[in-house]
Amino acid sequence: MVGYMYILECADGSYYTGSTTDLDRRLLQHQMGEGANHTKARLPVSLVYFETYGRIDEAYYREKQVQGWSRKKKEALINGATAEIRKLAECNNETHFRNRK
Repeated sequence: MVGYMYILECADGSYYTGSTTDLDRRLLQHQMGEGANHTKARLPVSLVYFETYGRIDEAYYREKQVQGWSRKKKEALINGATAEIRKLAECNNETHFRNRK
């Protein structure tokens, strides 16, 4: 079953990352306040990014990955700036590595 990982921008400028098998239905649910608590309190929301996967479990895995990203990294993904995503990932790894010494 096809799955989607998506990012919504909320009225307060925050981002919400989710996954679903029916993107149109899920967006409607969010807009009607039937989505997650985060979006319900920050209506309206707008779809700013999505990826399509062959299976929902792949979309869910990607959702969890992106949820852990910084705002800057999410914005780089939304804007298609793959080089910036790599740069931000490298910065995070270097910081993590230095803190472990």
